[in-house]
Amino acid sequence: MLEAEVDAGNIPGAVALVAKDGKIVLHEAFGMADNATGASMKKNTIFRIASQTKAITSTAVMMLWEEGKFRLDDPISKYIPAFENPQVLSTFNYADTTYTAVPATSEITIRHLLTHTSGLGYGVIDRDQRMKMIYQKAGVTDLFTTKSITIGESVNKLAKLPLHFNPGEQYSYSEGLDVLGYFVEVISGQPFDEYLKEHIFDPLEMDDTWFYLPESKADRLVTVQQKVEGEWRQFPVTFYDPDYPKKGAKTFFSGGAGLSSTAKDYATFLQMYLNGGELNGVRLLSRTTVRSILGNQTGELFGGENQYYGLAFGVVTAEGEAHGGIGSEGTFDWGGYFNTQYFADPKEQVIGVLMKQTQGPIDDKTGWKFRQMVGAAIDD
Repeated sequence: MLEAEVDAGNIPGAVALVAKDGKIVLHEAFGMADNATGASMKKNTIFRIASQTKAITSTAVMMLWEEGKFRLDDPISKYIPAFENPQVLSTFNYADTTYTAVPATSEITIRHLLTHTSGLGYGVIDRDQRMKMIYQKAGVTDLFTTKSITIGESVNKLAKLPLHFNPGEQYSYSEGLDVLGYFVEVISGQPFDEYLKEHIFDPLEMDDTWFYLPESKADRLVTVQQKVEGEWRQFPVTFYDPDYPKKGAKTFFSGGAGLSSTAKDYATFLQMYLNGGELNGVRLLSRTTVRSILGNQTGELFGGENQYYGLAFGVVTAEGEAHGGIGSEGTFDWGGYFNTQYFADPKEQVIGVLMKQTQGPIDDKTGWKFRQMVGAAIDD
């Protein structure tokens, strides 16, 4: 299927990995990694995983939670004071971007930030044009950057801005995990990149997962490609530089979108979850904590009857399993801005990771086909 989609020009290339019962049963590369040189995709090609960063950030938060450093329903302002007395957007003037706001009915909690129910916006990719304009004017860094700025600087700007809604009232994809990346720095006393490396990446031997790639690995970074007049071309610099993992100041560690990784590294991370928080004798989380992370934290605010949102992932319900094509009840998943997808099915002990690297409109059906076909291939 993946070869046919590459041959049809629907995707430039992909790396697919499937694991069953803790063992890799498929790990293959298809198509090209770079349109200019025609370089072939390889199994160890490094991809910008964007929002797949979020589950790793959530894991770091919950590791610190296990140490008794805080409670999930603590207000974030207890640790980042700039978030005190949040306001909800009331009126907005498009002519000059001035606005009015009213006091929120409650404080933003750590749980709200983990579950995208805080009311925070997402700046340049926000669903609301008003929030895009407010965040841009305030100089908030939303996703990735080559500029010399820290997550602390950006989060403290963000903290002063109005919310979409009162905390806990709705689900809206947000910069909550960027706030929590800074929160990890505050609680642990370590730079966020160092905390992840010491406590997650090194213990799990995820040697190819970085915010900014070492020079020795930079040539393995895939090119972000787009379809222009039927041809694959390099995606240009827009509000971000696609080469951010290997150039610029390298000081902004986005907890919501900043990491790059390989299919094998990310599958390793997911296997730790399927194992109840442990891998190869290394325990990152208790199985009791994993149960909370995969529990329903958002009621019916997210995904309707087929899925709910936990503390790190979207999770399939019994209704979702019956609906078909997305895995067993309890299957957890997410994806990334540059067209990457993953899922892990605890009932069948199956992991699927599909890495691509495109932006802009394309006719890509591989995400749903891969997941559906992996489930249909189970025969044991």
